[in-house]
This record gives sequence, structure tokens and C-alpha cells, in this order.
Amino acid sequence: MRPIAFAMLVFLTLAVGTVAAEPTYRVFVTNERADSVSVIDSRTNEVEATIDVGDRPRGIGFSPDRAYVYVALGEENAIGVIDARTLDVVKKVSAGSDPEAFAVHPNGNIYLSNEDANLATALNPVSGEILAEIPVGIEPEGVGVSPDGSRVMVTSESTFMVHVITVPEHEVVANVLVGARPREVTFSADGKWAYVTSEISGQVSKLDVAANAVVRQVKLDIPKAKPKGVVVSPDQKTLYVSTGSGNMIAALNADTLELLGTVKVGKRVWGIALSRDGSRLYTCNGVDDTVSVVDTASLTVAATIQVGTAPWGVVIDD
Repeated sequence: MRPIAFAMLVFLTLAVGTVAAEPTYRVFVTNERADSVSVIDSRTNEVEATIDVGDRPRGIGFSPDRAYVYVALGEENAIGVIDARTLDVVKKVSAGSDPEAFAVHPNGNIYLSNEDANLATALNPVSGEILAEIPVGIEPEGVGVSPDGSRVMVTSESTFMVHVITVPEHEVVANVLVGARPREVTFSADGKWAYVTSEISGQVSKLDVAANAVVRQVKLDIPKAKPKGVVVSPDQKTLYVSTGSGNMIAALNADTLELLGTVKVGKRVWGIALSRDGSRLYTCNGVDDTVSVVDTASLTVAATIQVGTAPWGVVIDD
């Protein structure tokens, strides 16, 4: 699809309102070493399609209306754009050097980490315009956007920091020291708190967003735990954390960070995502080449799904 046609489709989608379309009941999984995206039917837990998306796909996310799936293609220096319904790759947008992870702003812009350039980049995926390149720490990875869109947080793995960037000024206003090798960051629904996983130190940190400060930090008491993925339940009471080579999902009290329970999944669990109602958690098991479906009420594995080589990131539309 030509860029002008893609831009027109996005304009028409936005023109009819901001309410997302009827869900596709699809789970999209990036397979880092297979250069593909697996598409799972969330109602049957079966793979319905495999999309050849490009070289080294990792980060993945939806446009605000969920009409498009964005995929970071690290070896192509681009963001791939997939039509969520037709499953066609409609275009690729230049995104700076080695994009790894990203978050989508409520206005539709993408904020991404350029790992080998030590930059965070603001990108308009419709026009292809790079709006800003913001110097951050060494090896930036995780990116989170506050619910009101006023803040972006970027983790830097080798600087052990979370960098706080204002929008639309695109200025770094704080650098918050956390545990060694921070990987991901996510916000509470009210935007008051942010949660950061730190792989090497085995820690989860809770940040006061207004104060730009760590208010609580815990080390996971799980053998070989290297925290990576982090999501908050819809009721904001529970934090789910993937533990990498710990091969488990940890459920924490979102207020106190107390460990509530664990569930064993596949080997080297990285990216995770919750269903919209919070009843199911999907995990990318990078060594097993599988996705686990966790029943969050019982903390048990309800299904295991074979996908491509080295699944890394996952998003859900159901």
C-alpha cells in the first residue's frame, strides 16, 4: 500500500470516531529469529496465520484504534505496519537505528528506543516524519507513555536509569536510578505510578510519577529470576512480571510489591500481555518457541501454543 493510501485510511478511521472497532480476537506475537509474526485466535488458542514481517521483529503494539499492528524491525531500522484485519504488511516506516521497543502515544505517535544509538525517537507512523531524537542513556530499551500522554519513560539498560521525557517538549526532565539493567516500564491507569523491571538485579521498582522518584523496590525471591515484562491488571491491584530464565510469571501486589503467587510457564519468558478483561495472560517463551496462556484467577497454565522461533513480544485484541 502506498504511503498516501495508508494516510487516507488512517484519516478515514479517525474521522468516524475514536471508539475502537469490533475486536478481532487475535493475539499477535513477534518471533525474533523467524522474522515473523504469529497470529493466534484467542477463542481457540490456535495459530491462524504467520506473517513474514521483516528482519528481527521485537517490540509490538497497536495504533490507538487497533486498526494497525506496529512491529519494530531492528535489522531494518524500521517500524512495520500490519493491517490487523487483512494481516497484510501495508508499509514500513524508517525509525532510526536499531529500534527495539516502543509505546504508542494516545495521539498516534510512536515513541521508540534506538538501542545502539542511545536515543529515544518520536515518530509519526502515518507521515513517516521523525518528530524528535532525544539523547538518553546507554542501551535504551523499555518505553512507556503515561495515560494522559504528558510523559514518556525510557529505560537504559547499561546506565541503570529511567529517563523521563516531557511531551510535546521532548525534553528529559529527570533521570531516575533503578536496579541493574532495567528492561520495561509501564504506568498505572491513573498515571500516578510507574513500574520498572530490572533484569540483572532481579528487582521490580515502583515510581512516584509526580516526584520522579522510587518509592518502593523489591527483589524477586525466585531462583534465576531476571525480570523483564510487566503489566498491571485492569483493577490495578495486581502486577504481573515475567522472570526470564526464572521461567515463571510472578504476581505482585501493585501497592506493596508483595509476592502473591507464581506460575511456571515456558523457558526464558520475555514479553507478556493481558486480555482486556484481565482473565488471561499471554507469555512469550523465547527458548521453547511457545506462548503460554495463563488463567489469572487460578494462576495456572490453561494452554501452550507453538509459535515461531524466539517469540519476544505480544499484544492482544479481544
